[in-house]
Amino acid sequence: MERIMISPSRYVQGSGAMKNIGRHILLLGNCALCIGGKRGLQSVEAELRQSCSEHQVTCSLETFRGECSKAEIDRLVGITERLGANVIVGVGGGKALDVAKAVAYYAKLPVAIVPTIAATDAPCSALSVIYSEQGVFESYLVLPRNPDLVLVDTSIIAKAPIRLFVSGMGDALATWFEAEACSKAPALNLPGGLSTAAALCLARLCFDTLLDYGFPAKLAVEKGVVTEAVEKVVEANTLLSGLGFESSGLAAAHAVHNGFTLLPETHAMYHGEKVAFGTLVQLVMENRKTEEIERVIKFCIEVGLPVTLADIGVKQVSDERIYQVAEAVCAGGETVHNEPFAVTVDGVYAAILAADAWGKHCLKEWRN
Repeated sequence: MERIMISPSRYVQGSGAMKNIGRHILLLGNCALCIGGKRGLQSVEAELRQSCSEHQVTCSLETFRGECSKAEIDRLVGITERLGANVIVGVGGGKALDVAKAVAYYAKLPVAIVPTIAATDAPCSALSVIYSEQGVFESYLVLPRNPDLVLVDTSIIAKAPIRLFVSGMGDALATWFEAEACSKAPALNLPGGLSTAAALCLARLCFDTLLDYGFPAKLAVEKGVVTEAVEKVVEANTLLSGLGFESSGLAAAHAVHNGFTLLPETHAMYHGEKVAFGTLVQLVMENRKTEEIERVIKFCIEVGLPVTLADIGVKQVSDERIYQVAEAVCAGGETVHNEPFAVTVDGVYAAILAADAWGKHCLKEWRN
């Protein structure tokens, strides 16, 4: 079996990086269609236009209508063709970036990605999640390559709501544990191969970076400033987590996230918040040592990530509902089956309740 690692062609990060975006775009094309949500585009428009002008890149802006749907992709491909654009630029959060990647794919053009939040590892991935126009999940569009450019201006990231930044840490927290599980199984990664040693090292670096710098980075972002800790955590949330999950694989944590989407009360929670609780469930399933699990719980409490069912919105806990979640976690094709042991519905059900109890215990002990 082949070992496969994939990644963006160029990754640029730093405070004020938007001032140089025109130079980076020019390596891909000289007529850009920039797609993003209204807030995302507003946050970068002045510097984007100025930098593109300085490097003789024509720049047109088009507001994304909110859903990464086939209809929206088709609309934006039509605009791309009418403008004669030769490069797509995606600006904003997950869905805006996904639609830009899809438009570039169908228009057969290079794509530059400019995240304005560090809430997920989507910016670096070769994947777009397709929804209906009503926001219902339809399919995954697996792309033949990762973005040609990912540019992250940390001064913009630091101005976004702190909850989004912390949610990104929750998503990144799962990277090492899922990568390690896939490696032990062994299970295939997203491009269909086995993980490389490099990808596993990046996944581990992601975890170590979060634990070393996550709390001071949170304090800095609460003040809207960029410190070296913020730079390190943004890289962990975006690049290290992105490379780690794509080139090593997903396991129980993300499957638990998917299972909890059955419960409407969890829909108000961000992806990374639910993944953080899913990580605790995975650690219990794997029978990790007490010290290791409590180290992760302590980190979650420090930065404000969920450690109990109540924290992800599940206030009314019944055996029947949790068992339904466990059944969804274990559905055919779910990534929980990438764990290096046979996974059962009863085992997942027990791990969910045990993780909840452990989180409650730690909250009580450490806050007294």
